[in-house]
Amino acid sequence: MLRPYDLSSMTALLAFEAAARHGSFKLAARELNVTAAAISHQIKALEADLGRDLFRRQHRGVELTDQGKSLLLALQRGLETISDGVTQARSRPDTADVTISTTTAVSALWLTPRITAFWRTQPDITVSQIVSDVPAGVGRTDLSIFYADRRSDTADDRQLFPDRILALGAPGFALENHIGKLEDLLAAPLIHSGEEAAGWTTWSDWFAGLGLPAPRGRRFNVNNYMIALQAAQDGVGAVLGWERLVHGLLADRKLVPLFTDAIPAPQPFHLRVHSHASPKARLLADWLVQQA
Repeated sequence: MLRPYDLSSMTALLAFEAAARHGSFKLAARELNVTAAAISHQIKALEADLGRDLFRRQHRGVELTDQGKSLLLALQRGLETISDGVTQARSRPDTADVTISTTTAVSALWLTPRITAFWRTQPDITVSQIVSDVPAGVGRTDLSIFYADRRSDTADDRQLFPDRILALGAPGFALENHIGKLEDLLAAPLIHSGEEAAGWTTWSDWFAGLGLPAPRGRRFNVNNYMIALQAAQDGVGAVLGWERLVHGLLADRKLVPLFTDAIPAPQPFHLRVHSHASPKARLLADWLVQQA
């Protein structure tokens, strides 16, 4: 059976995360209550599986390679999400009045702040989020928010908002990478997100929309848009930004537009109201559309 996730051994990944976080096999072994040799064995197996070195072994310790740094960032973001989910599962009531599903990015950047505001007006309606970047069945979800072309003639789909796509970077990124005009961005380091495979606009799409060829600079690939945004804030590269979705990051100047040039997003963000949605769910749907 085809596995839904492209993962190496979880034991090896957890051993790597601990060793990378501590910068030491010995400290990782102490945390995980195993021997340093066991940590070393797991990491060698992981490197063999990935076909690349994750650490540079030195006389006085270990140092992450660029690939190791990228994997550590992705693992820590994923483990934080899992930790939040476990915490919610432990403390969440057995039932919620409304269940809404969406991606990590839409939840963090747009939906969660609005649900907080909704509770101020409707404190007695409990809302549960199912946050996942892996497409899943409807199940008992009342509402779904999505991007890209998933509309259906038989579903109650409501447009939330259209958007436009900008090239964003950390403050100072343009100066550090000698970017003065749009063409300079073609050779600059760019962050590519795994959401591209699910219909999100790619860098090549963006440049083509502005009449330019595909980029040729260094690529930094991640499998999650939130990780891509964080990497951009850390100065790793430029990232594509859906202007209304990342409004908070722009307002706080954690990311800034590199140019005024932009392309319209080919799809708006949509809210789907599933057929079994309760009156309370439809009340939330109406409120979210008004907010958008």
